[in-house]
Amino acid sequence: MDMSITANWSYPTSIRFGAGRISEIAEVCAAAGMKNPLLVTDRGLGSMDITIKALDLLEAGGLGRAIFSDVDQNPNEKNAAAGVKAYNDGGHDGVVAFGGGSGLDLGKLVAFMAGQIRPLWDFEDVGDWWTRADADAIGPIVAVPTTAGTGSEVGRASVITNSETAQKKIIFHPKFLPTAVICDPELTIGMPNFITAGTGLDAFAHCVEAFCSPHYHPMSQGMALEGMRLVKEYLPRSYADGNDIEARAHMMSAALMGATAFQKGLGAIHALSHPIGAIYHTHHGTTNAVCMPAVLQFNRSEITDVMGHAANYLGISGGFDGFCAYVDDLNASLGIPKKLSGLGVTNPDIDRIVKDALADPSTGGNPIEMTEKNTGKLLLSIV
Repeated sequence: MDMSITANWSYPTSIRFGAGRISEIAEVCAAAGMKNPLLVTDRGLGSMDITIKALDLLEAGGLGRAIFSDVDQNPNEKNAAAGVKAYNDGGHDGVVAFGGGSGLDLGKLVAFMAGQIRPLWDFEDVGDWWTRADADAIGPIVAVPTTAGTGSEVGRASVITNSETAQKKIIFHPKFLPTAVICDPELTIGMPNFITAGTGLDAFAHCVEAFCSPHYHPMSQGMALEGMRLVKEYLPRSYADGNDIEARAHMMSAALMGATAFQKGLGAIHALSHPIGAIYHTHHGTTNAVCMPAVLQFNRSEITDVMGHAANYLGISGGFDGFCAYVDDLNASLGIPKKLSGLGVTNPDIDRIVKDALADPSTGGNPIEMTEKNTGKLLLSIV
């Protein structure tokens, strides 16, 4: 591996990037002001070697080894309440958010909610609701991603499922952005193939949707474009050989880039995958991947030129159509089904998904206005 793939970055937050840098976790937590952190991760990771090692490192640094891992694949308000209780009962003063999107999102939320008086849903990403929060009561967050996809480690929001209504809600606050991030590609080596594919394609969807969004944000546009290139070059390599540390590192960068770029907006891919995931418990990134080909066609009239530019940069011939063919081939090579039925979603509630999709904040970044009629037709094309 080219050993130069190690760096310290200062935007969008403080990031320590490189193989083996998990060894710096105690130092990073102490620098963030923590003396008694709570490591928050999901159930699957709770007992895994990489998690035990992180706890060992914290303990060796005099920071204890407290862990909360009662976190579902699509975290909900019950997980959040249990996490906040663990945080407050343990007298913790910060969170190590550890894992994929679920562990990261819930960890960030625990640090946010532990000192708030108002209920969780008062902070949904609607208008300026985030200003309702007591910003001084939000604990410091150190994020440690173990997948390369969601980019939640540099996001200013958490996605939480309301278990009573089965709706995914975006909870937003600028201070959700972690104080510091450790991106260590060695932590992603053990990802199973379907998670490598799903998370990698989540990063790709972030880049594609941000790139197509009609909003003005040239910084995000550049980031989205290079993020797509990194996925194109290195996701097939990560999938073919999970121990390819160079490919794993570049995919971690692509994830950071996708989540930074989507300040420009998301679109119909995420608007559909949020309710589908909330109701049917599908994997978020994989659901995005199933939706992408149909959404590209849905937006065709508005994105032919812009995706033609992307195709040129990515070395894909044939402009927009060439890009669409590339996406079909990429999905097929990574074992992504063509329809939602391939994810176990049979006989879905079309009206309910459409209603929730149109209420999702992601709709605002779609190049073509989403309506009940055209969104229903779009959804039927992937059922």
